[in-house]
Amino acid sequence: MEQLAQNLKDGFMQVLEVPYPALSSGSVLVRNHFSLISAGTEGKTVKDARLGLIGKARARKDEVKKVIEAAKTFGLLDTYRLVMNKLNSPSPLGYSCAGEVIAVANDVRDFQIGDLVACGGGTANHAEVVAVPVNLCVKVDKSVSLEFASFTTLGAIALQGIRQSDVRLGENCVVIGLGLIGQLTLQMLKAAGVKAIGIDMDQRMVDLALKNGADFSINRSRVDLEQFVFENTNGYGADAVIITAGTDSTDPIDLAGLLSRKKGKVVVVGAVPTGFKRENYFKKELDLRMSSSYGPGRYDTEYEEQGIDYPYAYVRWTENRNMQAFVEMLRLKQINLENLRSHVFPFRKAQEAYQMILERTELFSGILLKYDTERKIESIVHVSEKNFNPEEPAIGLIGAGGFGQNFLLPAMKEKGNFVTVVTGRPQNARNIADKFGFNTCSGDANDIFNDARINTVFIATRHDSHADYVLKGLNSGKNVFVEKPLCLLPKQLTEIKKAYEKSGKRLMVGYNRRFAPLLQEMKQKLSSDLPLAINYRINAGSIPKGHWIQDVNIGGGRIIGEVCHFVDLCAHLAGSSVVAVSANVMADTLNLQDTVAISLQFDNGSIAQIAYYSNGNKNLPKEKLEVFGSGSVATLDDFKTLTIYGKDVSKKSGNQDKGHKQEVNLFLESIRNNSAVPIPFSEIYNSTLATFKVLESVAMKGELVRI
Repeated sequence: MEQLAQNLKDGFMQVLEVPYPALSSGSVLVRNHFSLISAGTEGKTVKDARLGLIGKARARKDEVKKVIEAAKTFGLLDTYRLVMNKLNSPSPLGYSCAGEVIAVANDVRDFQIGDLVACGGGTANHAEVVAVPVNLCVKVDKSVSLEFASFTTLGAIALQGIRQSDVRLGENCVVIGLGLIGQLTLQMLKAAGVKAIGIDMDQRMVDLALKNGADFSINRSRVDLEQFVFENTNGYGADAVIITAGTDSTDPIDLAGLLSRKKGKVVVVGAVPTGFKRENYFKKELDLRMSSSYGPGRYDTEYEEQGIDYPYAYVRWTENRNMQAFVEMLRLKQINLENLRSHVFPFRKAQEAYQMILERTELFSGILLKYDTERKIESIVHVSEKNFNPEEPAIGLIGAGGFGQNFLLPAMKEKGNFVTVVTGRPQNARNIADKFGFNTCSGDANDIFNDARINTVFIATRHDSHADYVLKGLNSGKNVFVEKPLCLLPKQLTEIKKAYEKSGKRLMVGYNRRFAPLLQEMKQKLSSDLPLAINYRINAGSIPKGHWIQDVNIGGGRIIGEVCHFVDLCAHLAGSSVVAVSANVMADTLNLQDTVAISLQFDNGSIAQIAYYSNGNKNLPKEKLEVFGSGSVATLDDFKTLTIYGKDVSKKSGNQDKGHKQEVNLFLESIRNNSAVPIPFSEIYNSTLATFKVLESVAMKGELVRI
């Protein structure tokens, strides 16, 4: 299939041949008939992408701060590579489309193949096929044109602005900014029995609003603008003002204050600064409200990605119900989009549409992309057909986000044969295939498990999928490398153990810190038959409750998701299995359990203390490891500096290296040489089980739990 994407570094735009997106739980696959270009939002995105690096920095100051912080941790060179990798990746465009359902996930009940639907959100892109969560998808009656149904997302944005204004039948409302959302807002206000007054700087948009039924439409430059509005609101001013403009100027917010009545409401829908003049807002006691995109549920991962709806009785108008309402207005012909559909471009000529937007060569409002629904499309893309030695590692990669691209793939390059890459985002799969030389790219992991040529699977997906993919990999006779954690539940660990023992294949978990050069030197210096005492402090930093890693069903929480790293490393240094665990968490109102003190006891008498704290300050380096034994002490500061205190004091420093390259190289060498896997499964099993016991001890208020 084909998808429109642009390069964030130089703004280059192209239609790419990409695989189908992944069909995840709670989602549907939709073959697009039409998609709508949001000239304001997408036009700015394209314009910003075409800026130079300095221009991008000026436009995205918050991102610059993140880069500076990253440079403090990773160094300038590695940070530069991370930034360039992100900028050189193709980015999708579009968030409003309509088409026909061609597949549904197993847990979806409200949609079926053949349904006509309108879609919104970050995956409702300009592409022949999109995967959309059910709460961002609504059915479209066959009497409604899919051409007009593709306006649904922007219609929901306009509708949410009206709901925030709380205008009632017979009241009046001023709309500042008569682009597409402003025009839709005026029509829906009229349908609701509200006097609608539009204002814009472009006379052509002013005239279009009148053509579409606005009661009044005025040019911003009109000298008697304030007087005109007051005369047509019985001398009081507007009951509400909705700002749908997009500008860096404070004029819209100041004008709204000027035109409002006392105790009126000002609703900000468009991207405008809010540093308004205080006088009108203060004297009139105006109510300033923000409108969050399509409505309640927007940017809530539980609602959008997991499909958890808000109770109808308490949240009458969610983003999905706003989308439904707009489609119903289309069915009842309460709004007319004929005059708002200004252009229809064939999908393959999408670049021409964006060029028109940037150059403003014509008057435009609703710009549609039309898809050839008769064209035969493939779910998988064959990028190249390289031959390779079947005795060498033949790699299938599942998941290629930032970690996979920046750490795993560079380490794998030239160490094996890249066969198939699978990611949930089509443009990302194609980019990785082109960049690293994979034969094929896909959105379906089964294309890897069912491929007899592939003998090795790398898994770098979200944590909740790890166990399933590991089991499928082993059961299909493939070597498996999975990023931590191995799994989220003890019963999954038991299943994996059985599958591993039956398969006779290699299984490796990405416990990379074992292979860090300074860590290996530390272990060598402290080599002894005597027990060790280990202190490991991790300044982990806070992660919001809404982040996927904090969701126990997806990320497993931070103990399962990250502390497993440190349990494994302590066991590796001790050279022994964990036999007992105790752990206490700091009380917190959100019950995140991510500030925890852990004590480990080992079979050889060694002990370890892991202090994993999320409540610190990021200016302190993340990790400090101290190991005491045989009259010596070794300290490792954030994998940058190793100091040994013995008969003499030695100190060694270097760039931060946490062992990612070494672990991948050793794993692939074990396949190539038919030798033992770098981490024995018994150690992987023990450290994973010990991490589960940490949670058990936490639940028992710190009691000692034996393994």
